[in-house]
Amino acid sequence: MTAPEPPVRLPDDVAVVNVGLTLFADAVRDQAVPVQQVDWRIPAGGDPAMVEALEQLYGERGEAIDRANAEVVRRLDQGVPQLVGCEPAEALLPDVSGRVLLHCGPALAWADACDPLRRSLRAAAVAEGWAPDVAGADRLLEAGAVALEPAYRHDVVLPMATAIGPTQPLFAVDNPHGGTRAFSPLNQGSGDTAWFGRDTPGAVERLVFLRDVAGPLLREVLEHSGPVDLFALAAQGLQMGDDVHLRTQASTNLLIRTLLPHLVALRGDDRVELARFLSGNHLFFLNLAMAAAKAVALWADQVEGSSVVTMMCRNGTTFGIRLAGSATVHLAPAPPVSDALYYPGHGPEDSAPDIGDSAVLELVGLGAAAAAGSPAVAGFLGGTMAAAAALTRQMQAVCVTQSTRFKLPTWHNAGTPLGVDVRSVVELGTTPRVTTGILDATSGAGQVGAGVATAPLGCFRAAVAALAQP
Repeated sequence: MTAPEPPVRLPDDVAVVNVGLTLFADAVRDQAVPVQQVDWRIPAGGDPAMVEALEQLYGERGEAIDRANAEVVRRLDQGVPQLVGCEPAEALLPDVSGRVLLHCGPALAWADACDPLRRSLRAAAVAEGWAPDVAGADRLLEAGAVALEPAYRHDVVLPMATAIGPTQPLFAVDNPHGGTRAFSPLNQGSGDTAWFGRDTPGAVERLVFLRDVAGPLLREVLEHSGPVDLFALAAQGLQMGDDVHLRTQASTNLLIRTLLPHLVALRGDDRVELARFLSGNHLFFLNLAMAAAKAVALWADQVEGSSVVTMMCRNGTTFGIRLAGSATVHLAPAPPVSDALYYPGHGPEDSAPDIGDSAVLELVGLGAAAAAGSPAVAGFLGGTMAAAAALTRQMQAVCVTQSTRFKLPTWHNAGTPLGVDVRSVVELGTTPRVTTGILDATSGAGQVGAGVATAPLGCFRAAVAALAQP
């Protein structure tokens, strides 16, 4: 006869680890029991083709991809983009001449352009002198008498609904480490401007001012100042509350301070008009930060076999991404800007889809990647810094590493997430977030708010499928 088994004694104190559905964790937590929730999901949503592709990219080819990714993020992290000049587009870009307009985002035809971009294209055509008014510009564009080119094909980045012609001034930004150069136009400022999707006389007048007054004067300023380290200014701006995308006020002020001795040395009455424009344009640094990001991304583009995204751009109709070492642009429909604050009298029903080339900033550790240090971004996420930090953590989940130069004092002085890995995006089903402005969809009212957009998953899945091909 065997002795009876001793009774099982349940522990008095229990701590629970729950994997998967949060419903169980919530039930335990409601009973005042400690619980750790593990956010586990089926990779790639259980899609067999995506799972098979990820098995290749993490498995057999994983080591080679990781080596390529390490070099890509090294270049993104260590490039030193410098502002070196300001010239008309036709002087810097030999292929941009005649009746051609560069536009933001992936390539598209006039018939597919959203309303804000159409208005910007019309304003640009009038400013170039190709039509006497907006109606005449519309007829030219409708007839195909003006060629449309995506700016990225010329290493140019354009914010929001920007479109530019050959005579518009461009900043030139060099990355001496990689021998790469990128370009951006002068930021048009707030209010009645074409980059906000307006084609009014005021919007055209602003383009003419940039061409005839601001561009030539800034060219002279930069001839005397010498190269300006843009990422050094951006790093300081982060310490002062910028995310260097949605908010660039501190970075703009630092830039103006750097150029101030040369600005005041200018001759003629136009310098006062330029000073007035710069002092009222808190977004002036945005375009320069974009060109700086593009310059290092072009260096990273030279690395083959990587799963890191080096281009994200939107035209209000489609959203495009490209991987380092690849010439293919993968497309998905442009998303709405979901987390948003609107100006009085406007709401989601008024907003155009996400637009502009500025999402390149998120790829180098700025924008949403730096949200944890920006109270301004927190304002669009319920007003708490905890929500802003959650946005940065979301970016961290899909990034390869952290920046060594962009650090956030409100986030344990850690570096911002750097190098979006398309494998992680598809595995987790978590896409990058983009801090951005919002334009009116149809009326030409211009900017109606700002917020945070979520990149569409489809283009990332297409990139994974393409990368997995033999």
